Amino acid sequence: MIERLLQGDRRALARMVTLIENEIPQARHYLAELHQHTGNAHILGVTGAPGAGKSTLVTRLVRELRKRERKVGVVAVDPSSPFTGGAILGDRIRMMELAGDPNIFIRSMASRGSLGGLAASTRDVVRAMDAAGYDPVIIETVGTGQAEVEVMRTAQTVLVVLAPGMGDDIQAIKAGILEIADLFVVSKMDKPGAEQTVAELAMLLSLDSKRKQAGWRVPILKTAALKDQGIVEVVDAIQEHRTYLEESGVWLQRAQRQVRSELQVLVIQAVMKSLAANVTAEEWESFTDDITRRERDPYTIAQELEQRIGLKRK
Repeated sequence: MIERLLQGDRRALARMVTLIENEIPQARHYLAELHQHTGNAHILGVTGAPGAGKSTLVTRLVRELRKRERKVGVVAVDPSSPFTGGAILGDRIRMMELAGDPNIFIRSMASRGSLGGLAASTRDVVRAMDAAGYDPVIIETVGTGQAEVEVMRTAQTVLVVLAPGMGDDIQAIKAGILEIADLFVVSKMDKPGAEQTVAELAMLLSLDSKRKQAGWRVPILKTAALKDQGIVEVVDAIQEHRTYLEESGVWLQRAQRQVRSELQVLVIQAVMKSLAANVTAEEWESFTDDITRRERDPYTIAQELEQRIGLKRK
């Protein structure tokens, strides 16, 4: 399967993604083999508040990239219900028009409660697409508004989509989105308030001293995706940012940041699995009851559990 995937076989890639999502142990062995064949794809994160027009924009971006003969991968993360655990995976429906192109691979994923706007296995799915020759790979985040910064640790270029009249300038400050954006796109430019949103973003960027010192000046682009307006300019800006990253050495810095983040996630997952293997459901209930009744405190119990699974404290 690895050999077929490296040759760009879509069925092999689809099978790999399924193994990753279902957390099949063999998937990690496959991913370890694939690692040396990755690192070539430009990973583009598209984030922003719900209703900002991310899915429509991504669809139009993929169309334009295909005109430029690029082989495009898309990972669309949809929110899971906190009650049922299910997800609608609506992005798969929205992007249906792209599905017939053999040089486009789209996968919708449920967040399954993961924070940061991404699913826990997003990085691994992106790695599989990278190994299969897809470049760029676009990640569309959940769009919950307050926890979107995780995409910064996965993508080399972060595109933040804002819609006029949604109060997104305030949300940008609250969620830290102003800091993570490499490109701003004000969608629905034919709607009232678009110019005001552009002006407010420009003002906020002018107040950011770190941005002034950086080598990349964050552009603010306007689009009306349903009318195919502004899409060419966005794709051009994405390519310009990739060129900047490669020529300035920032590409390597971001790759190192992503590796550190991924290692931390893998270690945390290992700790959680160790806890699950060493602490029974009855013990968890007992700990919960003791803490609730104030008979014991959570800090002491946490320290006991650390010792049980072999974690050392400084």
